[in-house]
Amino acid sequence: MSSSSKKTILRNQGLLNTHPHRVQAPGFLEHDFFDPLDLLQVKYEMLRSVRQGDLSVSQAALLHGFSRPAYYQIYHAFQEHGIAGLLPLKRGPQSAHKLNAQVMEYVDRLRARDPHIPVPEILEKIQGRFSLRVHRRSLERALKRPKKKPLE
Repeated sequence: MSSSSKKTILRNQGLLNTHPHRVQAPGFLEHDFFDPLDLLQVKYEMLRSVRQGDLSVSQAALLHGFSRPAYYQIYHAFQEHGIAGLLPLKRGPQSAHKLNAQVMEYVDRLRARDPHIPVPEILEKIQGRFSLRVHRRSLERALKRPKKKPLE
């Protein structure tokens, strides 16, 4: 596999180390097997070097391009979730935090009264009622989501 295609794959998976130049651990400098672009591998090798007693936490963090606090975050994630804990988490809000159930019920009532009400008008009404600015695309996505069935 070419290095550019591996780099593309790592980037697409969120596993590209954006600071490979910070990785100064001997294995990464001396062997082709170790790839400083592979963030998962760098994290794992950092943890392993401490576990084996080769390096202190401070040394391992520095040589692998991390801070001491980052080492401990990575360590705890690994302890709790295994290798999956080394995978990056999705950034940003994980749910429609502005368009909660109360706001969407209001939108449903507006659309029940006028099924052809334009999205910009709904956004204005949301802002007036809840003092909440919502992006047009956020509302459009919320309107396309399947409705949850009420509990019986």
